Amino acid sequence: MHVVAHKIPADPLIRWDWVNSNKGVILSAVGQHLELTAIAVVVGFAIALPLAVAAWKVPALRPPLVTVSGLLYVIPSVALFVLIQPITGFFSITTAEIALTSYTLLILVRNILAGLDAVPDQVREAARGMGYTALRELVVVDIPMALPSIFAGLRVATVTTVGLVTITAFIGQGGLGQLIISGFNNNFHSPIVVGLVLSVLLAGALDAALVLAEHVALPWARVERVR
Repeated sequence: MHVVAHKIPADPLIRWDWVNSNKGVILSAVGQHLELTAIAVVVGFAIALPLAVAAWKVPALRPPLVTVSGLLYVIPSVALFVLIQPITGFFSITTAEIALTSYTLLILVRNILAGLDAVPDQVREAARGMGYTALRELVVVDIPMALPSIFAGLRVATVTTVGLVTITAFIGQGGLGQLIISGFNNNFHSPIVVGLVLSVLLAGALDAALVLAEHVALPWARVERVR
């Protein structure tokens, strides 16, 4: 008896019918991904800025600060989840955010310090000659002049965090990472492709938004480029 073998059609790279029927799920994943990223970067910056300023003012603090933030940066994400979950709760958003925030610190601290280091001494001397207090000098002179480096750090930290958020899907908080894991578990390409493409687009959109924010916040930088 001769049996005719029928070729099973391969799963296409993207099935638009699946995309159309799961728009709500996809938009929800994008929203969670954006929320997790924004919280991590904002909290990371709120922690990094005072620490970097303190290390800039007191040079003895710089080596331990950079060392500790560097150690946090090199811990594998899954290992960090395992370490902090018993304290912060299994599968909780707190666990995800502590891990994500810790990865932003080294990037932000280094860039803030680099920006502050680049402020010319004569500018500070002029501020002191005008009677500026140390706090006013920091707020009015030092930090504004360090903004190009600070924005560069924010851009790198944001794009990095967008990528790392996908890993938090392993603890149930992954945004677009949930789509990717679902696709792998079901051997279904569409959610994998959608998750990856939207992650890249989200990173690009946030980076572009920060470039625009820098363009608006630093009008003097635009004048220097024109010259």
